[in-house]
Amino acid sequence: MLLSKNKTETALFAGGCFWCSQAAFENLDGVKGVVGYAGGTGENPTYQDYAKKGYVEAFKITYDPKKVSYKKLLDLFWMNIDPTDKKGQFADRGPQYKSIIFYFNKNQKEEALQSKKQLENSGKFSNPIVTEIIKASTFYDAEDYHKDFYKKNPIKYEQYHNASGRNEFFKKVWENTKNEYIKPSDEELKKILTPLQYSVTQENKTEPPFKNKYWDNKEEGIYVDVVSGEPLFSSKDKFTSNSGWPAFTKPIKEESIVKKEDKSLKTVRTEVRSKKADSHLGHVFQGGPAPTGLHYCINSAALKFIPVKDLEKE
Repeated sequence: MLLSKNKTETALFAGGCFWCSQAAFENLDGVKGVVGYAGGTGENPTYQDYAKKGYVEAFKITYDPKKVSYKKLLDLFWMNIDPTDKKGQFADRGPQYKSIIFYFNKNQKEEALQSKKQLENSGKFSNPIVTEIIKASTFYDAEDYHKDFYKKNPIKYEQYHNASGRNEFFKKVWENTKNEYIKPSDEELKKILTPLQYSVTQENKTEPPFKNKYWDNKEEGIYVDVVSGEPLFSSKDKFTSNSGWPAFTKPIKEESIVKKEDKSLKTVRTEVRSKKADSHLGHVFQGGPAPTGLHYCINSAALKFIPVKDLEKE
């Protein structure tokens, strides 16, 4: 594929057999890469001696950041390796096949560390994540017969890929969680959210009435969790409550929220939280209009509004 004329950036990953790495990443728009050797000592390693020189099989990526983010590359990397295997990857054994994220700058290092931490916190793997994160050093292209192997030899590549155990492993770990949301770390949330959004969603605070973004919003659209983007409420179910906060008769889907008993005040209330990100949203009370008779009193700071005209884009 051709990259656009926009400024490109470079990423470098080691995930076992470099044939498989290239096949996984080049399906992304804005990505072009080359297989080779990284992380060792000595010049001009070859397929015959790269392991002896301490190199690993790697895939160097040139990508268009306007089309694909480094975070997206990291997510795809994790989904195409076994990050708990420190002695190789699948059928390929030995240190030359271990998984490594090579970073080229401080931003990549921080994103890689955060991404690894999120995976650890997700509970996806019972064993420790052993993938290394190290500074990139000299990269050497592999021999021509290794380049684009999955394209030049599709039948042989598929036979190898299936026999290696990758398909079975990926299906077991990821098939039912392709759309699973992994909540950012607390440190990352403080960077993503405004102070008010953070205090409301993460510390269960309440924003001032009438002095918030959506209490009087009458535009058609949906309201999503400001943290995860999960759809929560619709303008069709919004009503004027005169409370000073956005009010709804029901969520878009009941399974998108969680209700909890709240004893923080003298009276017992029912707290409303988002299912995926566990964000504090507000409270639900009796006394709302038909058809439910419920009043979901929600903080604007916990929401992001998406107008009808932008729904397809989002």
